[in-house]
Amino acid sequence: MTLTEQIIAKHAGKRKVIPGEIVDVDVDCLMINDATITHTIDIFKDRFNFKNVWDSEKIILINDHQVPADSVNTAEVHQKARKFALEQGIKLYENEGVCHQVMLESHVKPGDLVIGADSHTCSYGCIGAVSTGMGSTDVAAIMGSGKTWLKVPETIHIILKGKPKNGVYAKDIILHIIGELTASGASYRTMEFSGETVRGMTISERFTLCNMVIEAGGKSAMIIPDERVTEMFGDHHLYQGFFLPAENTGYAKTMECDVSNLNPKIACPHSVDNIKDVKDVEGIKIDQAFLGACTNGRIDDLRIAAKILKNRKVYPGVRMLVTPASVKEYTKALKEGIIDIFIKAGATVNHPGCSTCWGACQGVLGRGQKMISSANRNFKGRTGSPESEIYLASPATVAASAIRGRITGGLK
Repeated sequence: MTLTEQIIAKHAGKRKVIPGEIVDVDVDCLMINDATITHTIDIFKDRFNFKNVWDSEKIILINDHQVPADSVNTAEVHQKARKFALEQGIKLYENEGVCHQVMLESHVKPGDLVIGADSHTCSYGCIGAVSTGMGSTDVAAIMGSGKTWLKVPETIHIILKGKPKNGVYAKDIILHIIGELTASGASYRTMEFSGETVRGMTISERFTLCNMVIEAGGKSAMIIPDERVTEMFGDHHLYQGFFLPAENTGYAKTMECDVSNLNPKIACPHSVDNIKDVKDVEGIKIDQAFLGACTNGRIDDLRIAAKILKNRKVYPGVRMLVTPASVKEYTKALKEGIIDIFIKAGATVNHPGCSTCWGACQGVLGRGQKMISSANRNFKGRTGSPESEIYLASPATVAASAIRGRITGGLK
């Protein structure tokens, strides 16, 4: 079995599972955020008639999408979450950062099976957890029972080899892969990443890969834990009972990618698989640049952008918004003087949260405006007007473009 199949089998109480099999599983941790919390609470109470959650220590509520509240409606959503958390004795985070970053920092462990009320829950594969997003009805059922059902996904094995050129990052690699697979090429499949390139990546870079698996339709992501994960968690028998997949593991598909041949990539409007080399779209005027989101808001992303922005200025008339992924990442940037660099360059630094990626409370775009973003989605209307345009790229490309006022990949 693949590691994904092994983890699912363990949580289903079975010796073995096979792709396509439907199994009932025990859930280690459930995450719900403010984007759908009201629906989930209503279904939990009114449709299922649950009185109490199955385990208050295994359910995490996070207000991150629209914080602080930007409207009366949002304020009431947050208040409903606070009240429910208090009633049930559940941990509630507010203004701590993007839900996925907070979960990685405080709650998810290798070998876990985690469900989240958000599609980018697949991010936790970066440390060897099986994780996926579900809708409010399924989430409400888990909240009361601690169980759910899964169809065991097939696995696409992606082998990354070679050393990226200067200016090419994990974001460029995953954009390339999505372009190759298309936006539906991994539907209800796990994408498992391996190879020398992955072994050389930090946990944060691996997070970027796994975070965007859903943009190819993926159900979950997986990177088999190695010494980098051990450094993060310590060697406490986290992998007991799991085995490395054998060479003859039954992958549905295997892809190899030599990243040394890749150039900086960009996803053009209005689809995440509309991938081009940055050099092929250079010169497009932008109105806004966004650095942040669960995809690229961690300290290494902020460092990359700060190195480019140091002693430079954001182009006149361009708004640059910077949103660290969590309070912990924000604090690191403060201590290193990175926040000062952003402010001196003319950028606006926001409090940690989903921010402009979500497009509801910060950096909303008007008709005809164009934004380059380090986030994960560029659907029409994702960040404001359906007549605006979003381009997705690495933190380096975002920072360079903010300085030039046009899409570019040429600054160091």
